[in-house]
Amino acid sequence: MADFSWDVRSPLERALVVGPYGANGNVGVLLTEIPNFDLIQVMARRGKAGDLANAAKASFGVAAPETPKAVQTSDATLIWSGPDQFFVLLKGGKHGTEALAQTFASSASLSDQSHARVLISISGTKARAMLGKLSSIDLHPDAFLVGAAAATSMDHTSVTLWRGNDRPDGQAVFNVLMFATFAESLWHTMLDSAAEYGVEIGHSEDLA
Repeated sequence: MADFSWDVRSPLERALVVGPYGANGNVGVLLTEIPNFDLIQVMARRGKAGDLANAAKASFGVAAPETPKAVQTSDATLIWSGPDQFFVLLKGGKHGTEALAQTFASSASLSDQSHARVLISISGTKARAMLGKLSSIDLHPDAFLVGAAAATSMDHTSVTLWRGNDRPDGQAVFNVLMFATFAESLWHTMLDSAAEYGVEIGHSEDLA
């Protein structure tokens, strides 16, 4: 019998080239892939929304988002993904799939989306200008605060967008979860939209 090796590879492995891109001498946009994350979608069963909320509060110490927003804890981010459902985004820790299955055994159905999505962090002085070319969401600081989230589309591709914690220099950070099958196409669209501002492309293990 043949031996198989299932190496987990990013859908952007061929397309993402670390380093500068676009306008020379400027870095207006930082595009950073966040690899190696766990992503579990939690969806309340019929009539169990209240039980789901109680279980989430007991497990994470914070209320699960009931409106479009992202809530950060010490080791996870809960991101609204629709009525009575949310994503749990984390890197290891105590909230893995098996632990969450026990936590929500009587109130929710879980779906592991870890290898079905790609996560891109976008920051820099021109991040809003770049995103404004791709999304109709109002990203003005007064309208899209830290923790704001949206299930929206970019270049006709469904994404989950939320604003993470600001960088130490005060620059806003936006996170985009996209389906892996569309990631390479949307990545090239992002590069084209950011090129005029100058781009720094990279990888990071940190969730914002």
